[in-house]
Amino acid sequence: MATTQANKASNPTEDPLTNSPVTERASEAAHHAVDAMADKAATAEDMLRRTAADSKATIDQKQAELKMQMQSSYERSKQFAQENPLAAAGIAFAAGMVVSALLRRDR
Repeated sequence: MATTQANKASNPTEDPLTNSPVTERASEAAHHAVDAMADKAATAEDMLRRTAADSKATIDQKQAELKMQMQSSYERSKQFAQENPLAAAGIAFAAGMVVSALLRRDR
């Protein structure tokens, strides 16, 4: 009798639980569910990668634009200071006074 049970355990084709239509349908449904989840996960991953790439491109473009604007502002300020040294010194002095007053007020 022990030999018969050992043979049944080693030979799954004779096990009524693994060959039942209910088990097969449940197994098939589980496989379909896993496949559907894998497809949705792959789609979500692709969308996330595309969004990240688009965001990086947008950030790189904005960074380049900002760099150009800063360079332009620097050049205009430099030109203004060269053409109007007295006004530039007056503006620098006034800015220093404002910063000094603001720093003193916080204490």
